[in-house]
Amino acid sequence: MARMQKKSLDSPDETRSFEKGKLQLVTVSGVTFGRAILEPGWKWSKSVKPIAKTESCEAPHTQYIISGRLKILMDGEQEEELGPGDAAVIPSGHDAWVVGNEPVVLVDVTGMANYASNK
Repeated sequence: MARMQKKSLDSPDETRSFEKGKLQLVTVSGVTFGRAILEPGWKWSKSVKPIAKTESCEAPHTQYIISGRLKILMDGEQEEELGPGDAAVIPSGHDAWVVGNEPVVLVDVTGMANYASNK
């Protein structure tokens, strides 16, 4: 019989810091959960692009917004603003930034294993 597993994002396996943000990671049974905390003024193209070394974010995301507001701009010009309670699937090829003066806190289950990593 398979055993249930759990970990807490409050005691992450790894924390990655970048300009105006941080990412807390846990991996449970091969699934990596990431909690991002993005401060006002955070923008992927300023804060993470120098680490990723790609023109846009190539990580696909399946995420849930806990607090704050996040604007996503796809390379094909589609844009969307996400807020508390929103769940979204975001394909690779986008930029994103915090809207307003409240930090964005989100949980992602598909795009964070290599996000903002120098590995």
